[in-house]
Amino acid sequence: MRWVLALIALSTLAGDAAAQAKGKGIRLWNLTMETISGFQLSPAGKTDWGPNQCLNDKDKEVDHDERLRITGVEPGRYDAKVGYPNGRQCVVRDIEIRADAVFSIADKDLKDCTK
Repeated sequence: MRWVLALIALSTLAGDAAAQAKGKGIRLWNLTMETISGFQLSPAGKTDWGPNQCLNDKDKEVDHDERLRITGVEPGRYDAKVGYPNGRQCVVRDIEIRADAVFSIADKDLKDCTK
């Protein structure tokens, strides 16, 4: 009986360790005053835009003060193309993205806006 309890305890600890190792992932925190409908990343200084990360959200948009899980991106420095439902697009330059961390964008970060 003791070995069964020990086995259960070990498997529980192993599961907890695996969950901690995975972390929460990279997340964007939208501190702009508007809802974002498009968010694409490119290595800093390039225009190799990746997929629209807003598609990772259940309603495909990121409201003010909402966080969005970013997928398929390695830690590093990136530029971001930010799109809004009204067609406006802006760029945020030189964002530092770290593993299992939150990064934010705010209105003051938006540059080169169109429309």
